[in-house]
Amino acid sequence: METKKIQFDNMNNWIWIVILIISLIFILIGSFELIEFENPKLNKSISAIGFFLQVIYFSKMFWYKNYVQWNKKGVIVRINSFMGKTLRFDEIIKTELIEKKLIITKENGTTVTFDLNKITKSDQQKLNEIIVKNTITNTV
Repeated sequence: METKKIQFDNMNNWIWIVILIISLIFILIGSFELIEFENPKLNKSISAIGFFLQVIYFSKMFWYKNYVQWNKKGVIVRINSFMGKTLRFDEIIKTELIEKKLIITKENGTTVTFDLNKITKSDQQKLNEIIVKNTITNTV
């Protein structure tokens, strides 16, 4: 059986933050025509580039079959599905990795289960570690 990897994305990556800031600057310059150009179509082009950069940033999740994106507040886990599950770390009370299943119990008693059967062992452990580490950080 072939195992698959998970693409991990910590949202604190400064390169993506810079790209988002540049895209916002391009959108503002292009939309409000803050800089006067001889060719009026240039403002529209600058604005379009800004929106294109935003599309690239927000579509990252759909580039990979298995994708995990997190920051200090929460995590989006997309394993073998089109849409992912969003979890807030301050709502998680228990995380268990049992027989290639990640079982997350939330404050309200609901459980979220991810089938990690076809995922590499190291990525299973890394996903569990990310959730456990950030859950502890947010409850202390």
